[in-house]
Amino acid sequence: MDCTTSEAFVGPRSEDALPASAASAVKVVIVGGFGVGKTTLVGSVSEIRPLTTEETMTQAGVGVDDIAGVERKTATTVAMDFGRISLNEQLVLYLFGTPGQERFWFLWNGLFEGALGAVVLVDTRRLEVSFDVIGRLEDRGVPFVVAINAFPDAPVHSVAELRAAMDLPDYVPMVNCDARDRGSCRDALLTLMRYLYTLTTATPESQ
Repeated sequence: MDCTTSEAFVGPRSEDALPASAASAVKVVIVGGFGVGKTTLVGSVSEIRPLTTEETMTQAGVGVDDIAGVERKTATTVAMDFGRISLNEQLVLYLFGTPGQERFWFLWNGLFEGALGAVVLVDTRRLEVSFDVIGRLEDRGVPFVVAINAFPDAPVHSVAELRAAMDLPDYVPMVNCDARDRGSCRDALLTLMRYLYTLTTATPESQ
């Protein structure tokens, strides 16, 4: 086939085209421990077909990956997830989901470059997998909100108990989130945007 013909060119799908009204684009990172629902969140909220890099888990990960509490998980993100959502006619968020397994955390450096903020997705059945994640964000100085993913068999804790367990300051927003529900995920992203806005408008005395 002659590759110079118009039939050989395949452009983006019409539904993936960026809205003409879009005036601003913001990069947001979705982080969390292994198996907390990051890929599900990106896939649920994205208005375009999400890009995922999930691979089947094999015997090579035995003894390396901690799958306690998520033994039924059969695939894992090895690079990133990517999606996009328009919060309104002017503002577009580009979503980058990070790999949760610690052996892939070296990829975070590139994924965080240019990001304005992050959503930390938390599974209350395994709070401990979020501790290092939050610590890394604090070390980098990346603003973040915490979204508590709603698993059916998850224990119920008060906000005060969760903040204490994660050593989370009162000023960091915390919201409930169902990673399977688009509206719920969108609300978590809106919480992050509002938080980022308050940081940019805060006076030095109030910070």
